[in-house]
Amino acid sequence: MSVRRKYSVAALRPRIERFLRPILQRCRLRLRFEITEGPIQDREWESPDVLVKFSGPDVEMLLENRAELLLALEYLTIQMLRLPPEDHERLCFDANDYRLLRIEELRLGAAAAAERVRRSGRPYQFGPMTSRERRIIHLALRDEPGVRSESQGVGPNRRVVVYPVPDSSRPRPQSSVESASPAAPPDAAP
Repeated sequence: MSVRRKYSVAALRPRIERFLRPILQRCRLRLRFEITEGPIQDREWESPDVLVKFSGPDVEMLLENRAELLLALEYLTIQMLRLPPEDHERLCFDANDYRLLRIEELRLGAAAAAERVRRSGRPYQFGPMTSRERRIIHLALRDEPGVRSESQGVGPNRRVVVYPVPDSSRPRPQSSVESASPAAPPDAAP
């Protein structure tokens, strides 16, 4: 099976290298990076065309604060390449398999949130996340019974909220959280 890629390593490598090398040198970061085709193992969760994988003595600095520096370099590179928003996920930066571990963490968090919402009947709100992380939460919750997810907020404060989906076979409990839920208009009958 052939995977169709919109962006090739051959086309992006020279531009990415010209952009990243001076940044890493000026910051005196002891890092190497390899630019390869993105992995195909699980295209449902992430499907980059091009992967930039970092290694070296300072790789842990990239991963501090939930990979803040790694994600910042990725964002700046995406902006430099002028990729349209719908193509941002086609370029991925990684180090020490951070992305795979983060996807698993998000999937487990989504499952725990779904269980909590089903048990309590109250919405659960995640902290602010990137669009890629929100997408993973939505994908993980799409087949969870009794809940639905929605992104709320603006810009860097955008987050996922998990709501209970009322079971029509049993009476709905009345609570202040549920009546304030955007899922049901305030004047809707229970």
